[in-house]
Amino acid sequence: MPFQDIEKPSHKLIQIRLSYIRNMAVRCTMLVIVFGLFCFLAESTSEDVVSSMGKITRINNAGPYLGIVSPNAYELSPLLQSSSFSNDTTLPYLDIAGRRFRFGKVHNEKVIIVMTGLSMLNAGIATQLLVTLFKVKGVLHYGIAGNANSQLEIGDVAIPKSWAHTGLWNWQRYGDGPDDELALESSGDYTRKVGYLKISNYTVSETGNAITDANNLLNNVWFQPEEIFPVDGVPEVRQHAFWVEVDQHYFDISTKLLNMTLEGCVNSTTCLPRTPKVYQVERGISANVYLDNKAHREFMRSKFNATPVDMESAAVALICRQQKIPFITFRALSDLAGGGSALSNEVDTYVTLAAQNSVAVLTKFISLIGS
Repeated sequence: MPFQDIEKPSHKLIQIRLSYIRNMAVRCTMLVIVFGLFCFLAESTSEDVVSSMGKITRINNAGPYLGIVSPNAYELSPLLQSSSFSNDTTLPYLDIAGRRFRFGKVHNEKVIIVMTGLSMLNAGIATQLLVTLFKVKGVLHYGIAGNANSQLEIGDVAIPKSWAHTGLWNWQRYGDGPDDELALESSGDYTRKVGYLKISNYTVSETGNAITDANNLLNNVWFQPEEIFPVDGVPEVRQHAFWVEVDQHYFDISTKLLNMTLEGCVNSTTCLPRTPKVYQVERGISANVYLDNKAHREFMRSKFNATPVDMESAAVALICRQQKIPFITFRALSDLAGGGSALSNEVDTYVTLAAQNSVAVLTKFISLIGS
């Protein structure tokens, strides 16, 4: 049988094929680079831990320690500069996995201090590293926070009994309501027990008047508990937690802080209307959201009875809950979330004062633990 002539590809077809080959080559190259980067980071982190194991062992042999978790540099700085803190001159710090763990004493209590960085993810990672690598007997978290409780003032320090992460949602489809089952609810992944935010309740007219019968395509968001895997539970068998309580013994000790004298002036000309105080409150909430909205503040206050609102504390609470480590949080209020009488957010003016007040309460608490 004679061979059939094979049609030569056109010039245009050749160009298309060459373009396809080049695109695939670029994609493969990018995949190799990304994969290599992940491998490098994983290897670097492993090398950090392995090379530091001898030091970690020596540190733990001198333990246990109180773990102190600070969110950001402007909250960490006043603690490191405090006369109550003295760093370990032999080994002042150890850098592991992008975190710096500082060693020293506060009022003769051995401490390990770590700064987390902004957000729930960073706070969870840093806290887990802290309690996994080191012999920690308790975790103390401190910093500044927005305020959802109009009865408290800027500069006050709130000590919540419980914390919740309010940023885990099931966003319900338009047309469904409170009586309709959520997606994956029947399998136990989601629930309607915690409650929801109906977005259309916050619709207003051009003149600012509430529209009570409005619909909104964004519909409802349902708050969800976190999946947790406690250290004393069965691996890969989930439990759920929404509110996480602080350690009762720590909370009882904190009652001795209620008569503290706190700083009320930024400078000689800028002072708060009254001297800040320390309060034990029922609840605090966290999410990966900077809350500067009055309507949402009022909703979260009425829905959850929250006072401090921040971006880290619930992550610290959830890690400690799973690792069975006692913890407590002190948050100084830097602004009324969403504003009060001020035209702009007050945090720029009072952030330093609030950070100093949170450190003052933290160090006083540590002195009470050791007494």
